[in-house]
Amino acid sequence: MRRPAPAAWLAYAAAAAGVVAVVSALTPSIADRSDLVEGVLPPGVPAAARILALSFGIGLVWLSRSLSRGRRRAWQLSVALVVASAAAHLAKGLDFEEAVVSLVLLAALLRWRRSFAAPGEPSTRWPLLHALLALAAVGGVVLLETTGRLSPPDRIEDALAGGALVLASRALYLWLGPLAGRARQTQLERVAARRLVDEHGRDSLAYFSLRRDRTYFFSASGRSFLAYRVVSGTALVAGEPIGAPAELSALLAEFRRFAASRGWRTALLAASADRLSAFRAIGFKSLYLGDEAIVRPRTFCLEGRQIRKVRQSVARVRRAGYRIRVLESSAEADAELLATLADVSAEWRGRWPERGFSMAMDSLEHGVLAVAERADGSVGGFLQLVPSPASGGYSLAAMRRRRSTPNGLMEYLIVETIAWARDRGVTELSLNFSVLGEVLRADGCRSAGNRLLRLALLRLDRVFQLRRLHDFNRKFLPEWRPRYLCFERWADLPVVGLAYLQAESLLTPPGPWARATPALPA
Repeated sequence: MRRPAPAAWLAYAAAAAGVVAVVSALTPSIADRSDLVEGVLPPGVPAAARILALSFGIGLVWLSRSLSRGRRRAWQLSVALVVASAAAHLAKGLDFEEAVVSLVLLAALLRWRRSFAAPGEPSTRWPLLHALLALAAVGGVVLLETTGRLSPPDRIEDALAGGALVLASRALYLWLGPLAGRARQTQLERVAARRLVDEHGRDSLAYFSLRRDRTYFFSASGRSFLAYRVVSGTALVAGEPIGAPAELSALLAEFRRFAASRGWRTALLAASADRLSAFRAIGFKSLYLGDEAIVRPRTFCLEGRQIRKVRQSVARVRRAGYRIRVLESSAEADAELLATLADVSAEWRGRWPERGFSMAMDSLEHGVLAVAERADGSVGGFLQLVPSPASGGYSLAAMRRRRSTPNGLMEYLIVETIAWARDRGVTELSLNFSVLGEVLRADGCRSAGNRLLRLALLRLDRVFQLRRLHDFNRKFLPEWRPRYLCFERWADLPVVGLAYLQAESLLTPPGPWARATPALPA
């Protein structure tokens, strides 16, 4: 079992000192001490010190999370708060005990100051300066008011107080924000990553590591790598590390150290059950995330009552005059066709943002394109497939159609693509990912928690379309392959969950800004 790092236990100590300060500020002081202080200090100072002690206590509790990530700026602010808190405890009622707690914490923070090396985001310095200058201006107005040189109306006072609160919150947000970690790939890294995916990409998510919005982290030998994206201080590794099997656990452990040095959390999205024990062995927690729908082309059949709706959809689309054309390489598509597919994609999305991160591509220049066309050459819809090179399978990366096409076009495209895959000996075809699919399938579940979760998912279906996507996958009688969310600490789960939703664009509402997002650029 790993011992907690100094940053972790100092974060707990800061939270504890903050709680002590809050409790002390909310309880009466010892009468003799309070009388002594009130006889020495100017009137109003002890009362103001009590309010400051309460504020500093809340601040320490709030800062403890950033301290646990080893962030240097959080340490600097904590040192200032601890010193000020000790002074406030003495000024509000000679509370020596609370002041000693603060000073002991100060000594510990100074002793282990090198544990807080994670840098802040450099680009926030100028916006931070602007916020501080604006806050100073508001403070100047308040000072003029207190000295009697300015007598603004009550509404102006309220507005100043609200403005000061907003500016202070923004300054703290900018100061404590983690290193941004913007996506960065060199041409050599892309070539190396593509080679490793071709050699070791057995997982159906491996090819999605080649998206341009990720950064690569290679092992020292160059025989393995992982792809990640930083969202809200969380380094999201989509899928799993790829490369020589003997190196993967060490690579992930090294990446965790790298991420910690920058103040980031580490999380793995859609990890497979096969690798779960290895991830747990190096300290990750795991939570069921959903299921990947897998179809085996060799055994797939349109016969039988269970799949009759798909069979009827396929027949209806064929009668409407559609035929499929499969381009086994995007190089076979000319500029006109690519522009048409981008237009189809934009029409299908409407005002919604481009969704997908862990199981979607960001460009049509990869993989296989299956296009549904009529006799006049008009395009009704398309699928994009990317390979799992080392396993002989394919994964669905995009699925789009024009809104004027008959219902069932998507089913037709998938059925015809499965037939194409069968003819070429493809072992498996990965369809869409169903978030919490096990819960959605449990119609008669007895657990109260699962019933409530299922009800919530059904209520949210209008926004996230989770049930509709799951029911669409279910039509093809797939195998369900569970996927998991892996994270470092249970306390990180809410933040990691929000980062995951943000990366998948599930928190982005529809609107004109969504239209500005390129739709699968060629």
